[in-house]
Amino acid sequence: MNAADPFPPDVVSAVMRHMNTDHADDCRLICQGLGGRPTATAATMSGMDAEAMYFAATVDGVPVPVRVPFSAPLTERRHIRAEAARMYREACAALGLTPRPDTS
Repeated sequence: MNAADPFPPDVVSAVMRHMNTDHADDCRLICQGLGGRPTATAATMSGMDAEAMYFAATVDGVPVPVRVPFSAPLTERRHIRAEAARMYREACAALGLTPRPDTS
């Protein structure tokens, strides 16, 4: 962790575990709609820093790195959930899908 990256490894691991366990389809949609990989068939979150989430998207059977920036650099853990939900909603909009109503 440094000044540019306020999230220690345990926080990043917890976010990745949550996203990959509870929001695997959302990871794929984010990569398709915001990550420039519209043909991704799967994706897992592979990392995060203050400026973006990182994913490994499966495109044509091959893992491809995808970086999806936050709307602004994050400085606190409590902002991560809202930013992930924003990414999901914007990805759905880009793909012409209706997001689940439980994302805020």
